[in-house]
Amino acid sequence: MRRLLVGLVAWSVLATVTACGSSGPGGEGEAGPSGPTTVKVGVVPVLDVAPLYLGEKQGFYADRGLELELSPAQGGAAIVPGVVSGQFQFGFSNTTSLLVARSKNMPVKAVANGAASTGKGGADFAAITVRKGSPLTSAKQLEGKKAAVNTLSNICDTSIKESVRKDGGDPSKVEFVEMPFDQMPAALDGGQVDAACTPEPALATVKAAGGKEIASNFYDVSPDLTVAMYFTSQRFADKNPELVKKFQEATAESLKYADSHPDEVRQILTTYTKIPTTLLEKLTLPRYPAEPDRPSIERLAELGERDGLFEKAPDLDELLP
Repeated sequence: MRRLLVGLVAWSVLATVTACGSSGPGGEGEAGPSGPTTVKVGVVPVLDVAPLYLGEKQGFYADRGLELELSPAQGGAAIVPGVVSGQFQFGFSNTTSLLVARSKNMPVKAVANGAASTGKGGADFAAITVRKGSPLTSAKQLEGKKAAVNTLSNICDTSIKESVRKDGGDPSKVEFVEMPFDQMPAALDGGQVDAACTPEPALATVKAAGGKEIASNFYDVSPDLTVAMYFTSQRFADKNPELVKKFQEATAESLKYADSHPDEVRQILTTYTKIPTTLLEKLTLPRYPAEPDRPSIERLAELGERDGLFEKAPDLDELLP
């Protein structure tokens, strides 16, 4: 939450100085006299964003005159202020962080779907995991324990709370610890945390070390959960409708390609994460549907209100494409 508050202050200051982090008027990406338009995209180094890297490799963005400059960040809560301030033209964020941003009147607008749950409990691309030999076997047992999340007040802690709640536990008794996904396997092994929210490839890494999953937290929110989306600022969208349309079209093509080429999704992951090639076949892939699932997003909004993430309920019509 504090990241979003800081971002809101940054937006107030930067809005008077520059429209975006590029030289283009009104927030356009940078383009040479006859070359492609460079757009900066904030991403999280997880399996969810594989279609973006894959689409770039396949030329889907270049075909539309776009060149992507991809910048890794720890989580959506950190990327949101970057997009609002103009550091990035587009960003990737978990859905809860976007809902929190909208509830605070931060002008973010989803432009394309990101990733969705597999719809299978116990076989999702993310799970609550524990170390090898841990006595924990269910979400309820997280009461009084430490659970790692990539950023606070995002989809990880929201969904873990729902898993605990569904298992008959008290989610207010879970202590959340913030750390990057790629540090979670070691933190589990070393006993710094008792459990972790681990999407792929962290999930495969934990399992390879003998860890186990005790709940499918995304599935527990909704079997068809829209976990994340690509977004821009409302100002950028208003001033650059054609550029946004090109990004939307290229991303839609990338999502479709990724859904039908799972082996290529696995291989592209090695270009932006440190996952050993021996674990590639063990990865559980998310689904990459063309459109967000609104009922699942409404469910996340309900949970956000229940957990006190919002000062006022976010307007989904303002957020969703």
